[in-house]
Amino acid sequence: MSALTALVRKDLILYLSNRRALLINLLMPIVLGAFFGYLFGGSGAVSNGKVEIALVQLDDSSTSSKIAAGLKADSALNVQELPLATAQDKVRHGKLSVAVVLPAGFGTAAKNAFFGGHNKPDIALYYDPSQEAVLAMVKGMLTQHVMQNVSAEMFDIKATDSYLNTSIETLQRNASQNPDLLKMLSSIKEYQSRLTKKESESNEEKQVTPVKPEQAGLSVPYSTHDQALTSGLQKYNGYAHAFAGMSVQFILFMGVDAGIAVLLWRRMGLWNRLLAAPITLNTVLLARALSSTIIAFAILCVIFLFAMLVLKVQIAGSLPGFIGVGISFALVTASFGLLVAAFGKTPEAARGLAMFATLIMVMLGGAWVPAFLFPQWLQTLTLAVPTRWAVDGLDAMTWRGLGFDAALPAMAVQLGFTALFGSLAVWRFRRDAGTE
Repeated sequence: MSALTALVRKDLILYLSNRRALLINLLMPIVLGAFFGYLFGGSGAVSNGKVEIALVQLDDSSTSSKIAAGLKADSALNVQELPLATAQDKVRHGKLSVAVVLPAGFGTAAKNAFFGGHNKPDIALYYDPSQEAVLAMVKGMLTQHVMQNVSAEMFDIKATDSYLNTSIETLQRNASQNPDLLKMLSSIKEYQSRLTKKESESNEEKQVTPVKPEQAGLSVPYSTHDQALTSGLQKYNGYAHAFAGMSVQFILFMGVDAGIAVLLWRRMGLWNRLLAAPITLNTVLLARALSSTIIAFAILCVIFLFAMLVLKVQIAGSLPGFIGVGISFALVTASFGLLVAAFGKTPEAARGLAMFATLIMVMLGGAWVPAFLFPQWLQTLTLAVPTRWAVDGLDAMTWRGLGFDAALPAMAVQLGFTALFGSLAVWRFRRDAGTE
């Protein structure tokens, strides 16, 4: 046991003396985690950025003015009124996501086309091709404001006579095509005439100033109450997922470095000298695995301690579950490092292949992009990747606020991968040493 302790102590001292390794495995995940966490919404202390769009106003009607005012008042948009050429240039250079162009005569044409559906005016939308999701959102908001304001003017008693009469006359010329719509508009016209007459008589009797009723127009017939659901008491913190992903990535890089170090020892003859000492191969491998596990778990704790103190990340779930998931992933890292050392031919070749494998595991594990954004078949496939269970387990214990039982599947799968990687590594080491 004293030999094992001495070997573990030696590995820890060597690692701590390597400032480059400390910088990469501690500073880089903190910096990248903070960056991606900010993109994912941060701690919720600040509002998410608004979508930057341009509005080109070529129409001077009251309808277009109201539409523009509605877009500017929308909390999700930051609207800049610009000339057409300037708006196109900004979108072309990626400075704005979308440019909305309300053409000349839009207000009149939109009201004329409201019932008949003919000669609809075109609203030009210029967008950055990398922002198609934003385009769909802007089109939805634009539809809401256009429908609300155009319908408000169409049903206004005093302002809409000419448009309603025009629609009725058009339908009367083609009454056989849409008789139901003609009946509806005629009923609206009759209702407006009776209401106008009634208001006029009432105002003459009371000798008061007539009050025009507020016209809201057509609008979405519901509202939503949005509530994010977690098992914890705190709001969602985007830094928690980002730090989980970046920690997994750079801890795996540390495991790769630990495996490459063994290959370098082999090249320099240090590995053979170590095996010539009065200790077994199993003791050497166990010491290497323990030291890597300790380093990996310590890195995870330091990174999340920074996130908790600076970025308000909380372990809202089970603390023992968090520790269990962290230790399980540290063991996966240690066994992966031994696997790299066991099957690597040269340090240079092994580093390239190991880094490639690490990046694939990190990508499929949802460290860069949350796994729920993957297609369903890919989400199922990634369940065969240990990093997916590590990231999901850390998420469950932090911002999801789940209990210890939610950590058990992640721990079990990671321990299974640890046994698999470790068994393959030991088998290869023993074969190379001629002790199989």
